[in-house]
Amino acid sequence: MICDSRPMQRLWLLFLICLTACGQPGLSFRGIDPVRVEVGSDVFDIRVRGLRAEAIRLNTRAARNLGDIGFQAVLAIEKVTECQVARLAGDQAVAVATLDCGSGAPARPPFPPVLDCEAIDLGQGTFDLACFP
Repeated sequence: MICDSRPMQRLWLLFLICLTACGQPGLSFRGIDPVRVEVGSDVFDIRVRGLRAEAIRLNTRAARNLGDIGFQAVLAIEKVTECQVARLAGDQAVAVATLDCGSGAPARPPFPPVLDCEAIDLGQGTFDLACFP
């Protein structure tokens, strides 16, 4: 019997790629050295840029969502930045905070307008898209 090992090699390669992605900062926090903070049984890498901070949870304690680790993430971010966390978003692995460092948190960016779009058939397989607020 001949055994093809390529599928197994691909599986290992996929596993290694996924493993390397863990703990990597988001695009807006790349190039910033993390500060490692331990809060209770949770360990976070904190990166700060301006009035935003990112907390990446490094330990493997079971957590279903941001609610399970949000309080610990806020404590870790506030310890590193010495600012208050005004808003926190994310999931059980990565949380991003908007900071209030005394002058208030920056305003939330306005949501893009809701558009009602309609495809207009121009014939010969081409379409135009007309959108209205």
